[in-house]
Amino acid sequence: MSGVAYASVGSNDHDRAKAFYDALLPLAGISKLFDHKSGGRVYGKNGAISFAVLGPYDGQPATVGNGTMISFRFDERAEVDAFHAKALSLGAKDEGAPGVRGGPYYMSYFRDPDGNKLCAFHDGA
Repeated sequence: MSGVAYASVGSNDHDRAKAFYDALLPLAGISKLFDHKSGGRVYGKNGAISFAVLGPYDGQPATVGNGTMISFRFDERAEVDAFHAKALSLGAKDEGAPGVRGGPYYMSYFRDPDGNKLCAFHDGA
């Protein structure tokens, strides 16, 4: 089988980023797998990597990818609401409150403390 295996974002403040994602990702059923040598952390579900927050491999400062967004799928709208609210309570910047967008899609958007854009969604199917 092929497909996307995991996503990662960069951070310039690993302690802040790990505190943010340690508190947020359990709402998506994702937890810490191991600490990364860059100072970041790798997260997953059922032992498989699904997300990471890392220091860039080239040693340069992490920057936000223009047009880059990472999404998390949820089974219920209430889970989207909770994920978005938790992110904001942890210091994320609101980029779009939960709501219906395009057909059956219920989505919300925010930026983590480093400015990386994230989305929580329920596809309504």
